[in-house]
Amino acid sequence: MSKKKKNVVILGAAGSVGSSGISVIKAARDKFRITGMSGYSRMEELAQLCREFDCPKAVAANPGCYGKLKELLPDRECLSGIEGMTALACAPETDILLCAVAGADGLLPVIAALKAGKQVAIASKEVLVLAGELVMKLAAPGQLLPVDSEHSAIYQCLQGRAPREVKKLLLTASGGPFRMWDKEKILSASVAEALCHPTWNMGRKITVDSASMMNKALELIEARHLFGVSPEKLDVIIHPQSRIHSMVELTDGSLIAQVAIPDMRLPVAWALSYPERYGFDFPAYDWRSGGVMEFFEPDKEKFPSFKFAAAALQTGGTLPGAMSAANDVAVARFLTGEIPFGGIWQIIEKVMDTHTVRPQSSLEEILAIDRETRIKAQEIKL
Repeated sequence: MSKKKKNVVILGAAGSVGSSGISVIKAARDKFRITGMSGYSRMEELAQLCREFDCPKAVAANPGCYGKLKELLPDRECLSGIEGMTALACAPETDILLCAVAGADGLLPVIAALKAGKQVAIASKEVLVLAGELVMKLAAPGQLLPVDSEHSAIYQCLQGRAPREVKKLLLTASGGPFRMWDKEKILSASVAEALCHPTWNMGRKITVDSASMMNKALELIEARHLFGVSPEKLDVIIHPQSRIHSMVELTDGSLIAQVAIPDMRLPVAWALSYPERYGFDFPAYDWRSGGVMEFFEPDKEKFPSFKFAAAALQTGGTLPGAMSAANDVAVARFLTGEIPFGGIWQIIEKVMDTHTVRPQSSLEEILAIDRETRIKAQEIKL
C-alpha cells in the first residue's frame, strides 16, 4: 500500500531556500503535495507556482500585494500578511511547514505550527535568534528540523548519540568573498563585491551576511537553541570548499562529519523526508576527484561578527534578537548604497551597546523590541 503524501506549506516559495523546496517536491511528487505557499512581492511567480503544483492556497506576505495575487488567482483561496501565513502553517491539512521567510515574519507561523503539532523545517534563523528560549519549549523531539546546511549536518551527525558523548559542535563556514582581504579593504567593499560569494548561490541578504560573517554569528545562536549546548561547546571553522557542512567532536577524540556538495536541495530534502531519508537523484560528492579540503581558524579581528556572537551567547535574553534586527536594517542600508560595508558592523555594535537586555518573557514583548530596534538601527548616523 502506498504511503499518504506529505502536505507541505512553503513560506517564502520564491526565495532561494523556497526554490530549493520546490525543486525537491518536483522531484518527488509521489511523496509530497504543496497545500499552501507564500511570497512577498513576486506575485506573478507565486501564482505560476500555485498553478503548476495545483496549490489551493496562497498568501501575499506583503498585504499591499493581495489585490494583485487575487487577480492572478481568482479560483484559489488567497490570504495576506503574517496572519495569512500563520493560518497556512497550522491549517488542519498541513503536515510540514517549510519556513524560509526573512526577519521576524516567520516567528508567529512557526509557533502556531508547533502548537498545532506540525513538523517544521526551519530556514529562518531569526526565529530562533529572536525567541529561541520560547520556541524550543514548544518543540517536541524531531518536530523542529533545521534546513541551514550547517545545522542539518550537525543534526544528522548527532543521530543516536547521547549528550554526554559530545564535546563540541563545529560549524563550518566558507569564509565568504573577503577571507583573504585586508581589514581596511573589507570596510570599503562594494555591494557587487559583497554579493560575489565563492561557493553558494543565495539571496542578497544572506550573501551579504556571509561576507560579513554575521551569518555565522546568527548560526551560533541558532545552534545553541537547537542542540541545547553551552557556548563553550560551539566553534566555527573556515572550510572554503564547503564540502564538509559541519562536524561533531566526540569525547573520545573522534570527529563525525557530514559531507555533500553545496546544494540546498540536500538539507531541504532531508528535513522534508524526516524521519525517513527518501532517495533523490541529486548529485553526490565525488570523492574520486581527489579535491583538496582546507580548514582555517576564522580571523576574529577582521570580522567583528564573532565578538557580537560571543556577547549575545553569553548574555542571552533579548540581546541576540537586537543583534539580528540591527543586522537586518544595516544590510538593507548597505544594499541601497546608504552606508559602507563596514557600517554594518558599526550599526550592530551601537545597537548592542545601548540595548537594555530583558528576558524572553513573552512573544508580544519580543516583537515589540524587534520593531523598536529596527527603528533605532535605521536612525543611526555614521
